[in-house]
Amino acid sequence: MNSDEELYLGTAESEHIEMYLKAIWHMREKNEKVKVSSIAKILNVRQPSVVQMLHKLNDANLVDYEKGNAEMNLTAEGEKIGERMIRNTRLLEVMMKEALKIEIDEEMACGIEHHMKDIFTDALCTLLKHPRYCPHGYDIPMGNCCKE
Repeated sequence: MNSDEELYLGTAESEHIEMYLKAIWHMREKNEKVKVSSIAKILNVRQPSVVQMLHKLNDANLVDYEKGNAEMNLTAEGEKIGERMIRNTRLLEVMMKEALKIEIDEEMACGIEHHMKDIFTDALCTLLKHPRYCPHGYDIPMGNCCKE
């Protein structure tokens, strides 16, 4: 094994947070009301778990959430993270379908998306010629590389 190689172990907690922000971002994109029950359904978790995580996200200033309030909003930071996760996922889907000519593997894309740095995402986007839509027909949020 190359002595320069490092094993990186990300935190499950940060991936969990990113999944919530991605789900909220996607629901808003589809003009759906962002409710505890909706998040629970998308993420396949129980509603009390969603409420617990929303409190954590609120305390971390990633969402504006008050118990008993039917809806919540992403803060600017939460918006940024949710959009980044969506962009990563959709670029990975384009890569799988168009560049690699393999079936889209959502589980694999979900595993990779959390570990993509901006430099990698922008390089992938550039390699794919800045696609505007994912294979499912959703917009791919533009990055700095698209604006240059």
